[in-house]
Amino acid sequence: MGRTLERKQQIVEELKGLLGEAEMALVLDYQGLSIKEMSDLRTRLQASNGVCKVTKNTLMRHAINGNGAWSNLESLLTGTNAFVLIKGDVGGAVKAVQAFQKDTKKSETKGGLFEGKLLSQGEIKAIGDLPTKEVLMAQIAGSLNALATKVAVGINEVPSGLARALHQHAESGES
Repeated sequence: MGRTLERKQQIVEELKGLLGEAEMALVLDYQGLSIKEMSDLRTRLQASNGVCKVTKNTLMRHAINGNGAWSNLESLLTGTNAFVLIKGDVGGAVKAVQAFQKDTKKSETKGGLFEGKLLSQGEIKAIGDLPTKEVLMAQIAGSLNALATKVAVGINEVPSGLARALHQHAESGES
């Protein structure tokens, strides 16, 4: 029993909505993955606002048709594909996909699209190797704190140095 035209149009509209919100898309070959493994991938992606959709390539073609930001995705639409659409924490979602692939050893990333540019396997891996948003924020906060501490110590040192100099001058004058 095939899908009705109305249902296919609903799926295309849903995909258009997801693509409208997404910052990045990854195309995975999901052949050989069980339903349980796909559920595991979806669960891992939830933390970083990622969504995994399995749909026919023709429906995805209809969804990206006329959308210049996603038109380069067309070249990846062959075979059995799962589409990971990411909004928000791009690095975290890529890490989640890579961890899933490492654990299952079944899925392979065909490619991705970020800001209208097709990504190679190496570029996707590089995004996954970046520190998370929280780690970067902690590093920046640590750097700012260290800078503030150095400024405070420097400012405090001026009167302390002056006091020491006056004290030495007073001691040398008394003898």
